[in-house]
Formats: sequence, structure tokens, C-alpha cells
Amino acid sequence: MSAKVLISGAGIAGSTLAYWLGRYGFAVTVVERAASARTSGSPVDVRGAAVDVVTEMGVLPELRAGATHVERVTFVDGTGRRRATVRTSAFGEGEDEIEVARADLAGVLLAAAGDRAEIRWGDTITGLVQDVSGVRVTFEQAPPERFDCVVGADGLHSTVRRLIFGPERNFLRHRGIYIATLPVERLVGDDREVLVYNTPGRSVSVHPAGGRPLAAFMFRRGEIPGLDYRETAAHKRIIIGEFTHRTGIFADLLDQVRTGSDLYFDSVGQVRLPSWSNGRVALLGDAASCVSLFGNGSSSAIIGAHTLAEELARTPELPRAALSRYEYRHRAVTSGEQRGLRLAAALLVPGSRPAILLRDTAIRLLPSR
Repeated sequence: MSAKVLISGAGIAGSTLAYWLGRYGFAVTVVERAASARTSGSPVDVRGAAVDVVTEMGVLPELRAGATHVERVTFVDGTGRRRATVRTSAFGEGEDEIEVARADLAGVLLAAAGDRAEIRWGDTITGLVQDVSGVRVTFEQAPPERFDCVVGADGLHSTVRRLIFGPERNFLRHRGIYIATLPVERLVGDDREVLVYNTPGRSVSVHPAGGRPLAAFMFRRGEIPGLDYRETAAHKRIIIGEFTHRTGIFADLLDQVRTGSDLYFDSVGQVRLPSWSNGRVALLGDAASCVSLFGNGSSSAIIGAHTLAEELARTPELPRAALSRYEYRHRAVTSGEQRGLRLAAALLVPGSRPAILLRDTAIRLLPSR
């Protein structure tokens, strides 16, 4: 009988893992709290070894067809005058790498996994009890069930992590920046260019996102006590308070914040855990290791999912050993991303007017690529 694996989360990491485990002959179930797939999300990158993974999955042509084709990021002043431009190639993007809307990437990966896994929408895990032969899982909606292995691919605020490792506050560190994204009605600039306007400690930008423009608001602030990451009305109040009279040419975007229904808002957080697994339960993607402002966390999630599936397929009868090998291999991939936050913050959200000027001057001195 095939080993049974439960994956919590139908995002990029969970969908990739579901595909590969199904391909290796596992019986895969994916449980997702949301009632359906997300339709929005900031553009993310598929780069490096992740390109090889999606190529093997057969979805590379579909991802290329949906690519944003953005070539440059331009920083403007309050009147829209261009102050500095940097080509996206300066962030390490190559010919084989793709930028695509997060929702599109997750959707393509989930579709690829669809005939290899059972997807349960609108449900979540409420309890995990391990013994020597498996994990008994209780759900909010479905009846209890036993699995050979459980993987938490359920994001920054992982339910699986909380149930197995303890409260979020023990592992998730706020890194001084909040970010909100929202689909908007009009494109500012052209369809190959991201426009960014900064005031000290704040950034407003519009990304063309392949014909579906997306606004992003980022600001530096200490941790907001009692913030519920699902409370959209509170998020709108915070954004409006932070950005009123600080949006330059993007002033009309605050009206869209007030009326928009598809707003994403959260802290830029850093997850640090001494181990990514406990017995037969493991963490993957942002649940295990999160910090990225350049969109490359998606590539790490794809690579990690492939690595985890490989190791489980090597020794399905010894899941604990497989999970340890996965962690050993994949921590080397994520360590560099965790160190890159400071540079990303300095580029995207300079904390003072001199820092904005220094950033713009440094960019203008870069060699043309």
C-alpha cells in the first residue's frame, strides 16, 4: 500500500510537493484553509534550480506564457520625474529565469498536481498526535484520519508549526517592515517597468504584473501589538494612516485601498527554527524559513519541495531519516536568502531622505546592463 502524506497548504510549496510525491507513487492529500485558490499576489521569481524543477514538471511553457517581462525598476520623485533606474538583470535574473504573478505560479503548480493528489478546500488541521507508526490528524471539517507523514507548507503563520513546535512568537521575528499589495485599475508607466516612489521609511510602487497592475505599500515600523493578519478593515486603516499625503503620483491608490476587496497585508517576518521536523511532521517553504523582499522565496519553496519529495521517495519506510536529509540539503539554499533582507530593505525602503538620495546616486553610477 502507498505511503500516505498530508500536506497543509495549497500554495507554491505545497502544490509542488504534491506533484512530486504523487509522481513517486505516494497517496497525497492537500488540505487548504481557503475556500479556493488566491487570485492575487505580488510577482515572484522562478530562478536557478527551480527552473529545472518546473521544466521536469512540464509547466515551463505555461509559466513563460504568463511571465511579466519586466525589464527595469525606476525610482521617481513626487511629481513622477525619474530619479534612477536599475535593470532587473542587476538582481541576478538570467535568460532562463521567469517573473510571474504569485497566483499564476501557484495555480499552474496546483493544476499539475491535481490528478496526483486529493485537494480539500475550506478545511484546516486542528490536531496532530504522533505514534511509532504514523500521525493521527484531526480537522475542522473532515473526520480524523491517519497519515504516515505530515508536511506543513502553510506559510508564515503556519498552523502545523504552532501545533508541533509551539507558539508563533517563539520562532517568528518581525524585521521592521510591513507590506501590503492590492490589484489596481490602471498601470502607471509602461508594461516593462516597475515605478517606485519613496518617502523616508515608506515605499509605494506599481508593478505591471503582465497586464494586471499591482500596487505595493511598504513601510518601516516596529511590531504592531495585537495585529490580526486576517483583519482587513484594520489593515486598511493602518495603510491609510501611514501613507496619507505620502504617495506622490500614486495619490489615487489610497481610494482603491479603501474600496478594494483583495488586499494582502502582513509583516516582513523572519522564521528561525532549530529543526524543521519533529518525528513524522516537517515544515516546508515559508513555514520553515521565510525572509524575502525580492520574490525569490518562491524558488526556494519549489526547490525545497522537490528535495523533500526526493528524500521521502528514497526511504518511504523511514520518514524521520528522510526529513533529516531534506533539512540538511535545503538549509544551504535558504541561508543566503535570510542574509539578503538588509540589502533589500535599503534598496526598496530607505529610512531617511539622505538614504533615498544615496540609493538613487548609487544606482545611477551602476554600469549599464
